[in-house]
Amino acid sequence: MEKFFKLKENGTNVRTEVLAGITTFLAMAYILAVNPSMLAISGMDKGAVFTATALAAAFATLLMGLFANYPVALASGMGLNAYFVFSVCSTLQEQGINDPWKIALTAVLVEGILFVIMSLFKFRETLVNSIPTNLKLGITTGIGLFIAIIGLQGAGIVVADPATLITMGNIGSVQFALAFVGLLSIAVMHQFKVKGSVLWGILITWVLGIIAQLLGLYVVNIDAEVYSLIPSFGSLKDLVPPSLAPTFFKFDFTYVTKNFMDFVVIVFAFLFVDLFDTVGTLVGVASKADMLDKDGKLPRVGNALLADAAGTVLGACLGTSTVTSYVESSAGVSEGGRTGLTAVTTAVMFILALFFAPVFLAIPGFATAPALIFVGLLMMSSVLKMKFEGDMADVIGGFLAIIMMPFTYSIANGIMFGMLAWVIIKVITGKFREIHPVMYVCAALFAARIATLII
Repeated sequence: MEKFFKLKENGTNVRTEVLAGITTFLAMAYILAVNPSMLAISGMDKGAVFTATALAAAFATLLMGLFANYPVALASGMGLNAYFVFSVCSTLQEQGINDPWKIALTAVLVEGILFVIMSLFKFRETLVNSIPTNLKLGITTGIGLFIAIIGLQGAGIVVADPATLITMGNIGSVQFALAFVGLLSIAVMHQFKVKGSVLWGILITWVLGIIAQLLGLYVVNIDAEVYSLIPSFGSLKDLVPPSLAPTFFKFDFTYVTKNFMDFVVIVFAFLFVDLFDTVGTLVGVASKADMLDKDGKLPRVGNALLADAAGTVLGACLGTSTVTSYVESSAGVSEGGRTGLTAVTTAVMFILALFFAPVFLAIPGFATAPALIFVGLLMMSSVLKMKFEGDMADVIGGFLAIIMMPFTYSIANGIMFGMLAWVIIKVITGKFREIHPVMYVCAALFAARIATLII
């Protein structure tokens, strides 16, 4: 173990690495509750998604630890799962397509395969470097706002209104009140640097919900999709992980042949968001762990990107949204994690979590809402690094990326309008040399997409 992970060389030991791996798991375990709940909205089997999420996370994280020797964990990405459900599946459902999630899974599979190819030819780094910084930051901020709105919706804090589009929900409901309690709990624990504060916030909200159910304040009504909050452990069978059968290899390639351009845009948006999630997280975590070389570059980055791509491909086959590196890995790094042994430990924890499916699946939407809102807050902090003066291409491009995501309820729209605006303004102002060829290709793809929407 010492020779394989080079523990002494990295100034660490087995005990430190194991504790760091457990810390990372606690910081990101909320995805095991959030992802099944979110993807179930698109019609997917909640139990199957739970198993797929845990297995894909375990596989990708294990690969990251063994292949790249990085203390970085991976799982289905926040923001990417929102795009999966609320942009891709919702749009396809409005078109009358049954089981739209099968098409979304197909797009995730194609994205993963493209990432494998791009990683092998080092194209991912080139693409990342060609996108203007303000636009990258705007996209991250916009996704944060989008995730926050989804959380507010899930708790009934924000509801639809025919006059104003949205308005405040029933402030007297148990779900509304407990979601706010959960959010404040996470904030307080985060202030005191409590490990796994997001997960603890979910659990606190859920336990308070169970108490409300026992007191008769929270009334179960299956017809209204208000389910019991108490997990079932009736027999040993309940400890067996839910079957993958409902989502395993459930792809739909017929849509691709009939709607090729629409499918290309779906894949591109998945690819684009995942690209910056992964590279940004890897660089950020590695920087915190003092793992960057003297030139500020990430050693073995190719292996790390391949681990991410392989996780996405497997995740699509199992039945979950895009797998990406988690910024919560920094929690483990803060505890001294410096090698792949940290990631291996986190992967083992995900495997063990498989046997506690009844617990994670009983957690309701209003209990995961605080996590979504808080993660949205963390992502929105990117706006502090943005520039709102100077080159208007950067300013308008980043601004459109922020506002178009939550207000059109689509991550893809934010990316599309942000990139198009940036390229158009650069061309009109005569700054052709500042436009990388990759940006022209992206703009052309999005222009074609808009043309298909108009026609």
